Amino acid sequence: MLFEAHSINAEHKDLIHDVAYDFYGQRMATCSSDQFVKVWDQDEDENWILTATWKAHSGSVWKVTWAHPEFGQVLATCSFDRTGAIWEEIVGEGTSPGERGLRHWVRRTNLVDSRTSVTDVKFGPKSLGLVLATCSADGVIRIYEAPDVMNLSQWTLQHEVSCKLPCSCLTWSPSFSRMQPAMIAVGSDDSNPSTGSKVLLLEYSDNSRRWTKTDSVPSVCDAVHDIAFAPNLGRSYHLLAVATKDVRILTLKPKMDGPALQGNSPRFDIQV
Repeated sequence: MLFEAHSINAEHKDLIHDVAYDFYGQRMATCSSDQFVKVWDQDEDENWILTATWKAHSGSVWKVTWAHPEFGQVLATCSFDRTGAIWEEIVGEGTSPGERGLRHWVRRTNLVDSRTSVTDVKFGPKSLGLVLATCSADGVIRIYEAPDVMNLSQWTLQHEVSCKLPCSCLTWSPSFSRMQPAMIAVGSDDSNPSTGSKVLLLEYSDNSRRWTKTDSVPSVCDAVHDIAFAPNLGRSYHLLAVATKDVRILTLKPKMDGPALQGNSPRFDIQV
């Protein structure tokens, strides 16, 4: 299969940091150091049409991500201005004919708990409900939840986990099933090899109702710029892609339960 490249004049005034497709691949969001977010829709001829643009933050916008469409047309962004934000697309219901049916994006909430740059933001698998994870340059991962999916202006900070290294990126593992605990992999862009592993795995325990660090990847000591779990596709193990100065594909095979897994023992056999 040959891939055809189409260039788009995104009309951002500075570096574009992230591009994200929606669930169906028919909508696209971009974000930039110009502090703007843009949304694009694909027409019948597969051209990308700019349908919305707005100033989202007061600093560079690092990441943009779509929620599952089950929750509506919802975006999350994060920025150097130390905040994350939740955006929802609204269909206009104005009284004048020109306003009816017009779509626009509104800020539903600001996530203001970080004291440093918020470097990544990702929605969790829809099986967990409407949940969101952020990570920041001070090494803190935060998990937020919208208790009422019909009211996106209310988000509860559920958990905070400190990683001791600056965090640059995160990814949720796709759920094998509801029986599998939720898991997040976090990358650090700390460039000092002596600080050890730059990839950490966090898992949620229903018993303790806490997120805890279960594993690290000693073989990855270079700064991590991006990280992503592969879709599950029926495998009995996880595949994790890690972008350092090269790209590494890690296989994470769950260890069998048993006495060896008590306490702080690693949960996975990890191979590159």
